[in-house]
Amino acid sequence: MHLHILGICGTFMGGIALLARALGHQVSGSDANVYPPMSTQLEQAGIKLMEGFEAEQLQPAPDVVVVGNAMSRGNPAVEYMLDQGLVYTSGPQWLAEHVLQDRWVLAVAGTHGKTSTSSLLAWILQEAGLEPGFLIGGVPENFGVSARLGNPPFFVVEADEYDTAFFDKRSKFVHYRSRTLVLNNLEFDHADIFDDLAMIQRQFHHLVRTVPAQGLIICPSRDQALDEVIGMGAWTPIERFDPTEETDWHGVNATPDGQAFDVVCDNKPQGRVEWDLLGQHNLANALAAIAAARHAGVPPSVSIAALSSFKNVKRRMELRGEVTGIRVYDDFAHHPTAIETTLDGLRKRVGEARIIALLEPRSNTMKQDIHTGRLSGSLEAADRILLFAPQDLQWDAAAVMAPLGDRAEVFQTTQGMVERVKAMAEPGDHVLVMSNGGFEAIHQRLLDALQ
Repeated sequence: MHLHILGICGTFMGGIALLARALGHQVSGSDANVYPPMSTQLEQAGIKLMEGFEAEQLQPAPDVVVVGNAMSRGNPAVEYMLDQGLVYTSGPQWLAEHVLQDRWVLAVAGTHGKTSTSSLLAWILQEAGLEPGFLIGGVPENFGVSARLGNPPFFVVEADEYDTAFFDKRSKFVHYRSRTLVLNNLEFDHADIFDDLAMIQRQFHHLVRTVPAQGLIICPSRDQALDEVIGMGAWTPIERFDPTEETDWHGVNATPDGQAFDVVCDNKPQGRVEWDLLGQHNLANALAAIAAARHAGVPPSVSIAALSSFKNVKRRMELRGEVTGIRVYDDFAHHPTAIETTLDGLRKRVGEARIIALLEPRSNTMKQDIHTGRLSGSLEAADRILLFAPQDLQWDAAAVMAPLGDRAEVFQTTQGMVERVKAMAEPGDHVLVMSNGGFEAIHQRLLDALQ
């Protein structure tokens, strides 16, 4: 069977492409922007990539067109697909029908931490000898790929609340029929498709409705938005986790940077985690992953041992290089909460060393005037802040950054940011680049400029 994927270089759709290829299908795809790490994965798997969206890319007609959620009416390929009556489906629907049938699905949902927690869970199951399949919205370093079929029955999926496709406005995660469900946290996000938090909560409750009575829901002990979702009705056992507060799963004796902590379950010590990750948020992610793995039959002691060899996901505080004692990191943070927790973790690791933070407000939500009231506060832990202000930004960048005083600067070009960092950076500095896109390859350009 020949699948053509529209929007193939998104992390989710790229994962669908890898799974289809592993099933023996012929796979091609097109996208407007092609950049690593997804493009590299796809090319290595023998998948043909095409730039742009043209009708000719669907000639001769594939057996099925898998449509990414970034596609909309008016797109030339979409219009041709509809006019010609081609067979089409969404990525989540294809995944549910061709991969997840008869699998024990372990799904990780929430506003933050989905990719990291999914990666942790997949690695734990791998180290337990279970050879899980997975589809993750990033590239876990332990595996080197964002998706694989694995062996039945276990399959880990990052469960995104974003809508499914232009013809299916339900959240992606309602397709997955999870047996083990992690709900990491819940805040307002995706302002381009949700009007308010209540709309997102309704989708999360649709997800809760799909978990069987013999399944398990794992959620934090202190998250009002998720408590309200559970309050709408739950028919599944629930276990709670918290980095510090005593509950079903919690941490004690943690180091300030979160690189070591003891795991406690049901008031019984389970062992000590010592790993390379930073911050309270990752401590919480670890507890959720250990709890989910136990539901799949993995003893906590095995999970704790697995975490010591866990390598973080690409673009999650990823050290891209070091030049003359200046370290450049890449991080996916693009929401005030994620920005604040990322900076907090780095600050606790580097102490008084200078942090230079570069931020691209790229997501649809960040471009709108949704989170501007929290943005400057989320950057407080940085010593210098360089904000990229694209032309389609819908707020006054200088005014929003004003509370940070002369620590913050606004730039209209990434080249200006590169030159500024080159001029100010000194040995011992930590340069943190935060964006959920390619950011015009600024990471490598910084390293080149600092040589």
